[in-house]
Amino acid sequence: MVALLLAAAAAGAQHTQLPADDRIRLAEARRLANAIQDSVWPGWSAAPFAVLLVTDSVEYLLWHPQPSADFQALGYDSLLATDVLARPRTFPPTFLATFPAVGGVVTIVVGEPAKTGKTSTLWVLTLLHEHFHQLQMSRPGYVAAVEGLGLSHGDQSGMWMLNYPFPYDSGSIQRYFAGLAEVLLRTALADSGPPRTDALRGYGRMRRALGVELAPADLRYLDFQLWQEGVARYIEYASARVAARSYTPSPAFAALPDFVPYGDAARALRAQIVRELRTVDLGFNKRVTFYPIGAARALLLDRTTPGWKARYFTSPLTLDP
Repeated sequence: MVALLLAAAAAGAQHTQLPADDRIRLAEARRLANAIQDSVWPGWSAAPFAVLLVTDSVEYLLWHPQPSADFQALGYDSLLATDVLARPRTFPPTFLATFPAVGGVVTIVVGEPAKTGKTSTLWVLTLLHEHFHQLQMSRPGYVAAVEGLGLSHGDQSGMWMLNYPFPYDSGSIQRYFAGLAEVLLRTALADSGPPRTDALRGYGRMRRALGVELAPADLRYLDFQLWQEGVARYIEYASARVAARSYTPSPAFAALPDFVPYGDAARALRAQIVRELRTVDLGFNKRVTFYPIGAARALLLDRTTPGWKARYFTSPLTLDP
């Protein structure tokens, strides 16, 4: 009986042990963030970095200041420089989101690369996307500003951000989005040189036309999504570019079979934004359309308004006047 109990205890410990490759990826994400985040965005290091990794049967909590009582401590991990805690899985293993998931702290809730459809390198950059949401959501006044949009209609869960009834199927709105995407391709993603004045005026015309065509609440929702999700998508690309120039991945991370150099990842992310703008389909992709539009708007601000990041939080929830 003693032997059986010892075997069962050992099996339970193995069951809750953080998988080796996930441990390497998480260490790389934290190491990369520490190395580049304030170069990518001023003050980004002030954001929390709590992460809940969701596997098939277990959830692992790391870098969290206030774990809830349903987690079991697994001990201190010297590679990750944090205590690791675990509990039975409660979220889908395909999850990729950031919200106050544990103890009221804004937490990244993320599945493993195989379940989220990403290579290790893109998974790490996606964690930085979500880490930027932690900066947005932890800023003073964020909750009040979002509530001030008047779009939640009493929904306290935050699901309205995903389910808001934006007029995705309107033919006229779809045409405006296609035109906006085309202008952004010519201004934000041109191969070289500053954006032409006529192209910038074209962006202004499309933006004003959308403002006329959309109901005020729909325009507030669009601006909010471009501000929040579009800039987070931009952060993935910007982080990959900075990492390619000034950062060396850890040997253990570079040895993973699906590792991709950060320069290659930056080119792939830029190509993805270009592809999504060229094939924009608001009716089919719905809210996901806002991601490349917002990322391209941020890239356009890089080219035309170099100090825009310093003002991002002073007049929040829109990238446009």
